[in-house]
Amino acid sequence: MSDKPTIAVIGAGLGGAAAGALLQKAGYPTKVFEQAPEFSRLGAGIHLGPNVMKVMRRIGIEDALDAMGSHPDYWFSRNGMTGEYQSRIPLGEFARERYGASYITVHRGDLHALMVDALDQDNLFFDKRLVDVDDSGDKVRLTFADGTTEEADLVIGADGVNSRIREKLLGSEAPIYSGWVAHRAIISAEKLKAFELDFEACVKWWSEDRHMMVYFVTGDEKEYYYVTGVPEPEWNHGTSFVDSSRDEMRKAFEGYHPTVQALIDCTESVTKWPLLERNPLPLWHANRLVLLGDACHPMKPHMAQGAAMAIEDAAMLVRCLEEVGADDYRDAFELYRTNRFERASRVQKVSHDNTWLREDEDPAWVFAYDVFEAPLKQPSNATAESPA
Repeated sequence: MSDKPTIAVIGAGLGGAAAGALLQKAGYPTKVFEQAPEFSRLGAGIHLGPNVMKVMRRIGIEDALDAMGSHPDYWFSRNGMTGEYQSRIPLGEFARERYGASYITVHRGDLHALMVDALDQDNLFFDKRLVDVDDSGDKVRLTFADGTTEEADLVIGADGVNSRIREKLLGSEAPIYSGWVAHRAIISAEKLKAFELDFEACVKWWSEDRHMMVYFVTGDEKEYYYVTGVPEPEWNHGTSFVDSSRDEMRKAFEGYHPTVQALIDCTESVTKWPLLERNPLPLWHANRLVLLGDACHPMKPHMAQGAAMAIEDAAMLVRCLEEVGADDYRDAFELYRTNRFERASRVQKVSHDNTWLREDEDPAWVFAYDVFEAPLKQPSNATAESPA
């Protein structure tokens, strides 16, 4: 019988799955609740930098990811019109030697499947939409839309940009529409063979007010993915995404390089998503509730670090619970916030400004970071009893 507190993780996305897996490995009785009715391989790509792969190593899925992902030798930035190179950021073997782990690009659904499989399946619950939270006693009482209830000593809100746990802490407030949308599409690489063009493993095409990020999402390079950032003054669709079209893409990237036009020509289906943000939150935790990932710092995907920040959050939160002792959860939560706020806020800002790797720069502050080894900063209100 564990003497560690019971923990409920709300949300089995990448941050929630990381939190659940790391907590379970550390011996915490942890249940993970996901509102989706079942797991599905959502069609999008994701970058996993060395900073994230170090967390995947602790979860136990680094080797599987290395085997399934694409390993670009460089992140290229190119002028959208002329194709001229603006930056060449070395990855590949350089990343493994310099930053301590691989840099890969992979299908988000394949990553998510590995992370969900790393959870204790007996304590993973789908179709659990949280509707009420009572944190007034010595346990947190959770009520779900299906009428069931659960109790836990601590609750982690990993439930995304429209988090119910965040709403419990800070009240109802809609996220901020950034004025940008992202188009997303996966292309069969077989179609690209009809063009005598170089389709690089990881390249971002830039112009003054928009971009297209392109990369392989499988190690066999059969699936090529793009995601855009395009200004759009309003989002009035009332849904999380809508279908787009080749015609809309051609209009958005008129005048862009022939390689980009070829990608659009090969697009069979494309969706369009609003990019949502929040200002840095004044509160990440209260009493027995604590937030991570998009629940407290949603950001544009323009650094390819949004999921990475959620996964780092999860690892730091577990580290702080172990450091302080979960009985002193308030101190552990504040230690966690202290050691995540500055980094997450900096990534939010750079993502918002959309300057990351546009020109040659040293990305070590992101990629070399090791959430398990970084020195812990103590909260400004630390007491003498707090750990040194």
